[in-house]
Amino acid sequence: MTKYPLVFNATTNATSGLNTPWESNAFNQLPLTVAIPKEFEGEGGGYSPEDLYLLALTNCFVATFKFAAHKSALTFSDLKVETKLIVDLDESGRPIMKEFYLDSYLSGASHAERAQRLLTKIEGSCLILNSVKTKVIFHHHLC
Repeated sequence: MTKYPLVFNATTNATSGLNTPWESNAFNQLPLTVAIPKEFEGEGGGYSPEDLYLLALTNCFVATFKFAAHKSALTFSDLKVETKLIVDLDESGRPIMKEFYLDSYLSGASHAERAQRLLTKIEGSCLILNSVKTKVIFHHHLC
């Protein structure tokens, strides 16, 4: 059983300049190169904060499904997840992460009905997805 609270740490080292990428890492993992995306007048050349947000939402879903499948003795051969993040302006004209679309494609599930129920159930179980204001839209497919 997980004991709370949990603490996660990250470090970032950046220098001056709009077009200068920087490095970030968490828990002494390999550093990620981060940059301001071209969509926000940067040069690109690394993961943007928007990319990392999208990846956090996506991989939280995958990790939660893998954990739940393991706990329920459900095996599968492949889980492919395609996601899209819509950044738009709110009523006040501020940019927000407005919508997140997640399409999952589960192949080779040992029990199809249980797999479908589990995919739907974990929509409300993912820690990060439960912590954001972004509207989340799921579509699950058994292959």
